[in-house]
Amino acid sequence: MMTDLEYPLKDNTVPFWAVPIIAIILPFSVILVYYFIRRDVYDLHHAILGLLFSVLITGVITDAIKDAVGRPRPDFFWRCFPDGKGVFDPVTKNVMCTGLRSVIKEGHKSFPSGHTSWSFAGLGFLALYLSGKIRVFDRRGHVAKLCIVFLPLLIAALVGISRVDDYWHHWQDIFAGGLLGITVSSFCYLQFFPPPYDVEGWGPHAYFQMLAESQNGNPSNAINGQNVQQSELESVYVESQHGRELSRANTHDSSPILDGMNDGRRY
Repeated sequence: MMTDLEYPLKDNTVPFWAVPIIAIILPFSVILVYYFIRRDVYDLHHAILGLLFSVLITGVITDAIKDAVGRPRPDFFWRCFPDGKGVFDPVTKNVMCTGLRSVIKEGHKSFPSGHTSWSFAGLGFLALYLSGKIRVFDRRGHVAKLCIVFLPLLIAALVGISRVDDYWHHWQDIFAGGLLGITVSSFCYLQFFPPPYDVEGWGPHAYFQMLAESQNGNPSNAINGQNVQQSELESVYVESQHGRELSRANTHDSSPILDGMNDGRRY
């Protein structure tokens, strides 16, 4: 077992203070930019709530599992024996660490990776948020939209890879941390927003609930600019229906065989 734990003790490529910037500040900046474009208070409020829930819940679960499992890091040998000489009990053969207690304690927190889980929690939420806003699943085959959605996930994956390169985590820790982060972020996103592939995936649940209540004659929930936003909602349906009709018309016009059959029927 010590053979897998004798990797050198290195510094962090991604320091601890950079994780909140990657997982919280970066997604928040994108959400804030979208707010200044659309001025949608409902979207801003629920996006921030979903992001904070995603990161904080992931952090609590990650730390709980770390303390419960206590898996040694790949550099645990050098944490335990800073001079490079292993000391073991002559009778029980137990490891007798000679390093600093705080460094040794940190060396027992390998599973799962906190850097990775936090990154996938925040950037995974951002990926879902962007996929709903730019309508990735509109069945029009725009590959550039997928590239935009995969970019946050790529950044989170690179953070996880850096943890393996720095010998702070095993690959299993990275995989578990990424899976934990993306799972929690998905639940938190669906708590406030429809699925990205839904027709209403571009807005939060509260916005559509407000529209339904206002249409039922409840003026207390009306806000300034409601009619404008409602017309935008209706334009989404009109646009989708219009696009389908155009695609059918193009298919019909591009088929001379069907045109000939239709001309024969007329005469």
